[in-house]
Amino acid sequence: MLVVGIDVGSTSAKAVLFDGRIKVYAIQPTGWSPREAGAEVLAEILDKAGLSRREVANIVGTGYGRVALNFIDQAVTEITCQARGINYLTGKAGTIIDIGGQDTKVITVNEQGKVVDFVMNDKCAAGTGRFLEVMATAMGMDVDELGSLPENVNPVNISSMCTVFAESEVISLLAGGVAREEIVAGLHRAVARRVKSMLKNTAPATVVFTGGGAKNEGLRRALAAELGVEVMVPAEPQITGALGAAIIAWEGNGGAVAHN
Repeated sequence: MLVVGIDVGSTSAKAVLFDGRIKVYAIQPTGWSPREAGAEVLAEILDKAGLSRREVANIVGTGYGRVALNFIDQAVTEITCQARGINYLTGKAGTIIDIGGQDTKVITVNEQGKVVDFVMNDKCAAGTGRFLEVMATAMGMDVDELGSLPENVNPVNISSMCTVFAESEVISLLAGGVAREEIVAGLHRAVARRVKSMLKNTAPATVVFTGGGAKNEGLRRALAAELGVEVMVPAEPQITGALGAAIIAWEGNGGAVAHN
């Protein structure tokens, strides 16, 4: 049996083909149409596996674009799917920090992969991938470069998390001769402190970092420093929601799932 999970987020669409384990996955930019992005990422994994749509028993969609996917069998929230995907990968209770293009989520799950609590920041860009993208542009950098700057840099204080005000602050710091490395370290610390506030300043025992933001090593280090715990990143942190959707599709067709 083969099933598919599709996660259409604000900046990227992800799909996982699942047969009890991850068989194939793909990631594409969402672009202007969530429906087209979902259809295209599905076509990519089917092409990679040499399959047709008729050979897929069940498709579950998630992410903000799930409502636009008229070819799926079921839609499930990204909170539930993230919990199931991470539980499959770790087999542990813990906290998921998901930083995507337009929102930040903090999800607490139990050992069965059930959601115990969650907090989401989706009212503004503060602390999201969009926030870091705007700051990178202000510094003449690509957002992918932010995570590769040297460690052991003294972070400059960033006083505002409002994207508009923070952008002005970054430009002023550059004009004042502050090194870009110190500004980037300050931005990472500011985002980490915002996430910590979403945790109500508690220190979780196990933290898994997902979403596109998890590919930023500097941000991972800043989160670990602020939270005082190890912050784990899956091998491909962008597909965990699609993986959870695939697991729900698998179980919906009677499949049993063992931890990875």
